[in-house]
Amino acid sequence: MTNRYETVFILTPVLSEEQAKEAVEKYKKLLKEGGAKMHHEEDWGLRKLAYPIQKKSTGFYHMLEFEAEGAVINDFELAFRRDERVLRFLTVKLDKHAVIYNEKKRNKKSEVTA
Repeated sequence: MTNRYETVFILTPVLSEEQAKEAVEKYKKLLKEGGAKMHHEEDWGLRKLAYPIQKKSTGFYHMLEFEAEGAVINDFELAFRRDERVLRFLTVKLDKHAVIYNEKKRNKKSEVTA
């Protein structure tokens, strides 16, 4: 059975824009190889951290929303732990209410920009 997940991760600020994009592509590819279906992606850019992590005060934030088997998450998170470019990450399983909320929020955003 597949579930909907949302992962937010923070990449180290010492990366160039190109290196940050490359890291994000690596994780998207890893999900697709595991049979995950991408639903949404947001690049939040370089932001200030609430507290220093590894003596860094900023980081590149990125959010992925996808549908996958639970086993895929283990490999996905293991890749995050092994990657020194990743300062922090958090994966959350979305319930049906969160999925509906996210879709409504995106629809409102697209209506405003249209």
